[in-house]
Amino acid sequence: MSKSYFSRRPQTGCGSNSVRASSKHTTSPLRALGWKSFFQQQLSLDELGSCIPMRVMAVHRSQLELAGEEGALTLSLTPSLAAESLTIGDWLLLGRDDNRFVRCLERNSLFQRMAPGALQRQLIAANVDSVFIVSSLNEDFNLSRIERYLALVRESGCRPCLVLSKADLCADPSGYLEALRSYKELPVVLVNSLDCDSVAPLREWCLPGETIALLGSSGVGKSTLLNTLSGADLALTGTIREDDSKGRHTTRSRTLFPLNCGALLLDSPGMRELGLVHVEEGVAQAFADIESLAQRCRFSDCRHRSEPGCAVLASLAGGTLDERRLRNWEKLHRELHINHQTLAQKRAGDKALSQLYRSVQDQARKRKYSGE
Repeated sequence: MSKSYFSRRPQTGCGSNSVRASSKHTTSPLRALGWKSFFQQQLSLDELGSCIPMRVMAVHRSQLELAGEEGALTLSLTPSLAAESLTIGDWLLLGRDDNRFVRCLERNSLFQRMAPGALQRQLIAANVDSVFIVSSLNEDFNLSRIERYLALVRESGCRPCLVLSKADLCADPSGYLEALRSYKELPVVLVNSLDCDSVAPLREWCLPGETIALLGSSGVGKSTLLNTLSGADLALTGTIREDDSKGRHTTRSRTLFPLNCGALLLDSPGMRELGLVHVEEGVAQAFADIESLAQRCRFSDCRHRSEPGCAVLASLAGGTLDERRLRNWEKLHRELHINHQTLAQKRAGDKALSQLYRSVQDQARKRKYSGE
């Protein structure tokens, strides 16, 4: 194996104080990579002696970057390995003697979406503990998009934190904070991503062995935030278009970066499309107020349009429920229904195609043995 993965961590800059603080506590390299008892308990006695666990730190077109207790290595993606649907953050078991892939351990959290332009799901990341949902204090700020991210995070069971970036460029953030007034259980932090002191509250989340994902659209400052928290230029950064505050893609792939404090930060490309799939529980948690109102409607199949005894409409008329929030809740439910049907139809089509292939092969074998 190559030298230790942790030798790549910066030792200067904004994170230097946390390096000195964490030096008092010794953490094994495996635990520093996010190894927990949840994964340890999945190993059999044979695997404890014959296998080594390694974490996927980056996914490329033809290979995986892995890190483990003994260092780092690169694993080529073969067709059989690619079929495992591995993603960044996964824990893999490799043969101790030959680095042969054995299996992927069960995940304690998973982020996925409908792949843009494709009838299939796309894995985003696995085994994440907390998520920084990053949004700028400018035209990028969008409550409906924040709710979409929040549903994804709630479904995974991770802890969310809303990070409002570019606070130094916003003369009065009170309007943004007022818009978030109903999100009482969502931690909100205003930051200037370029300033070490400004991002200090986020370091409370960056505990040793914790994996934190940065989610947000392009141009909100995710890579800048990563660089400031780490104290080094780990990721490329760019500018936004001044006319609409839209960002340009500077991060091209998802990568896990170890920080001086012992946490791991996952930087990912901005996602202009985040098609939700299999996040029904996440939507219910993100819109718990509306879900509770819907349970009090007179009719169990109430569509919240003009039905008598509709608690949702009554709350809307009384001004305690925002119409935008209600419409977004309905939109996400429709999207989940459509995506579920799309995936079900694709599975049915794939099954029918496989049966057709087997039928053709069976007929060919029969003709061959019958001498036709």
